[in-house]
Amino acid sequence: MPINPRLIILDRDGVINEDSDAYIKSPEEWIPIPGSLEAIARLNRAGYRIAVATNQSGIARGMYDLATLGQIHQKMHQALQQVGGKVEAVFYCPDGPDEGSHCRKPRPGMFYEIARRFDTDLSGVPAVGDSLRDLQAAVAVGALPVLVRTGKGERTLAKGEGIAGVSIFDSLADFTDHLLAQEGTLH
Repeated sequence: MPINPRLIILDRDGVINEDSDAYIKSPEEWIPIPGSLEAIARLNRAGYRIAVATNQSGIARGMYDLATLGQIHQKMHQALQQVGGKVEAVFYCPDGPDEGSHCRKPRPGMFYEIARRFDTDLSGVPAVGDSLRDLQAAVAVGALPVLVRTGKGERTLAKGEGIAGVSIFDSLADFTDHLLAQEGTLH
């Protein structure tokens, strides 16, 4: 397997779009966080491939169905396209928290699927999330956990558990600025 491709894994709700404790149940409720779509486009221009790994327990809870989830993701893809960005693949887990699912973060099932699909080892691959479960899934596969303060990020920081040594940024745009500045490839 190739090592460390130019790949970044993103959580969806709270990283790319605004999060809601009532769930994102329709395309109308999917609202991008200011600067997030442009950040993805900048990462793409710098040669990064983007994959999304998102828990979607609203499906198991009967709040929306797979067709609606598809419409939400279509809206995301179209909004990204308008700013020159692209997510190559969206991985989602439709299971509820009590199902013991291998794909539901903090379990690393979606991350293993991303590794298979991209034919790569995830060691050192940045995985950006806003919750402890995002960080735990990243650590389980050797990816580099990154916490953003958007979404549930401030709550995660306030709890303080499991974030020792984790890079923390205000937003996906802030993380992107930092990463591209480190590489000397500001776009």
